[in-house]
Amino acid sequence: MSSPAAMSRLAAGEPPINFAAHQIRAGNLAGARDDFEQMLAMLLAAVHPGARQIAAHPGDWGIDVLLGDLSGMVVIWQSKYFWPVVTRSQQAQIRESFDSALAAAERNGYQLRRWVLCVPASMDPATARWWDRWSARRRRDTGVAIDLWHETTLREMLARPDAAHVRRHYYDPYEPVTSRRPLRELETDVADLLEQALFVRQLRAAGHEEVGSAKHEYFNADLLAREIADKGVRAELDALAEADAVAYGIWEGFFNAALQQRADPMLPGLHAAVMGEIRESGAFPAELRAGRVHRCGLMHRIVQRRRAGWVRHWRAIAREEMP
Repeated sequence: MSSPAAMSRLAAGEPPINFAAHQIRAGNLAGARDDFEQMLAMLLAAVHPGARQIAAHPGDWGIDVLLGDLSGMVVIWQSKYFWPVVTRSQQAQIRESFDSALAAAERNGYQLRRWVLCVPASMDPATARWWDRWSARRRRDTGVAIDLWHETTLREMLARPDAAHVRRHYYDPYEPVTSRRPLRELETDVADLLEQALFVRQLRAAGHEEVGSAKHEYFNADLLAREIADKGVRAELDALAEADAVAYGIWEGFFNAALQQRADPMLPGLHAAVMGEIRESGAFPAELRAGRVHRCGLMHRIVQRRRAGWVRHWRAIAREEMP
């Protein structure tokens, strides 16, 4: 359950925290890792006075943020920008990070009291089970308290009054502040024509019976894109390209995770997860003035242009001739 502080902030109309913003700020995944670590250091300094960031150095001591004295007892926060979900592929990195911190403490004469893994995502079921077993075993073996700060924990902390400046600096700038573009109604004859569109066929292949909202979203996003292309304003063209990249990046992350998690070739839940993330994302450029319907429609345009899909074999469907 959300804290009263978090609920009051959302009720006040503040944008939801989307950790994909680090990729937009930095421009790439490597930069996003550093940006997320900087945010974590700033957050910890706000909620744990005395916490400090430790710079990376050859022979890394396995420390990102530290509380305590390196000649005595310390708490270490380990930052890992795993997004959009923590899966089996990251388990080795987690083990190595803990072992590195433990070895450095023994080698350099201080005691590791607590180790906290910080990730901007949640674990899939299999990884959550692995984490519970691994962390319990390592606690028994080493005497070190091991904790996990996942996306829900971090959002709750960022909603606290003493962390308001951290939230504003890293997340609030990505909420559009200009008026949003109006929506157009989808006429029945146009909806009927869209039944043969590739993005609809991809949805049908994924088992979707009702696709009316998808057609409405696509129709409005396509109008938006055509209007921007006709006007030729550089700022709007750049914003459209950025929004396209944001939507595609969200799809790619969830699609790759779905391939690892689901044996069913129809990848149930993929469409809902991607569109849910797009609706709540604060990473779309404000210059586009696009609401949730337009943003979801941009994802359908990506599918229509044969760049994505909703089932494991989406490329085969994209290659098919139209009926």
